[in-house]
Amino acid sequence: MATVEFRKLVKRYGSFEVVHAIDLMIEDGEFIVLVGPSGCGKSTTLRMLAGLEDISGGEILIDARTVNEIEPRDRDIAMVFQDYALYPHMSVYENMAFSLLYRKVPRREIDARVRDAAEILGLTPYLQRRPKQLSGGQRQRVAMGRAIVRKPRVFLFDEPLSNLDAKLRGSMRLEMKKLHQRLGVTTVFVTHDQIEAMTLADRVVVMNGGHIEQIGTPDEVYHAPASLFVASFIGAPTMNLIPAKRGGPNELRLGKSDQVIALRDGTAGTASDLVFGMRPEDVDIALGGPLPGYADLPAIVEVIEPLGADTLVFTTMSGHPVAARVRPEIRPAAGSQVVLRFNLKRAHVFDAGTGKAFDRTSH
Repeated sequence: MATVEFRKLVKRYGSFEVVHAIDLMIEDGEFIVLVGPSGCGKSTTLRMLAGLEDISGGEILIDARTVNEIEPRDRDIAMVFQDYALYPHMSVYENMAFSLLYRKVPRREIDARVRDAAEILGLTPYLQRRPKQLSGGQRQRVAMGRAIVRKPRVFLFDEPLSNLDAKLRGSMRLEMKKLHQRLGVTTVFVTHDQIEAMTLADRVVVMNGGHIEQIGTPDEVYHAPASLFVASFIGAPTMNLIPAKRGGPNELRLGKSDQVIALRDGTAGTASDLVFGMRPEDVDIALGGPLPGYADLPAIVEVIEPLGADTLVFTTMSGHPVAARVRPEIRPAAGSQVVLRFNLKRAHVFDAGTGKAFDRTSH
């Protein structure tokens, strides 16, 4: 196992900079997920760590040793790719053993490592099969087994689950979590899927446009997003975001309407152009009179999505879309008017100009 550190890490293609002087410290044994939209620089960052991309500036350190100029094979890392990259003419056993044969590891040790990894991953019955005889999930486990047998100090995963169907992705997330708990190897995992990020990570690194927007535990990036981008990227459905103006010391005026909400202790900062944010689970449909600490505002129902355990109600409020996650038995008709109840204790406020969040403890 090992620590990994990025110091002012930069990647340029000609004059075009795609990773902008990022800093990140990954602790020994930690499971870190880099998440963000396509083109945000997450895979490029992983490939620089692997040694598959040259570094334009800054440093990468593994166990406090700078590895900028060290060949990939000498960094003591193992990478699992999106497309499995298995040799089709080799058996599962041969695929898992190949890198060890290349490194001239004794055959008895190779056999022990392969069979141990196969036992961990449930691949023992398939060792003599070829990749075309396996399911997508089994092929992905073979790719993981090929990494495990090397006993690296760092595992790298580049969107390894994106080729699997939804059900299989769910089961593979569980298997990967168990695997990390068992092996405890420092892991860097890249994905665009925020569900994978939230369920797998010890800490999530949210990237946008080659910058790190926020680093935190899954709870931190979900419940205390540092910016409008994080608020809009993390969560399904994402956070409701409504333009607002500062009213009185404790008031926000939503959109272009005369709807006013009173926050508990005012809003931090001095900006007049703001964005009011609220997670769908913190918005309900009011079935009774007003309650202290809540704001009740009218809206028109657009679409209902029954999900079994709950129901998503998509509405329009003064021209702005607002989603509410409500109890499954609540099914208002499309086109009907409802009163949305906002839990102001869970409100978020952002500076519309900078996109930065105000500290929730201050409002």
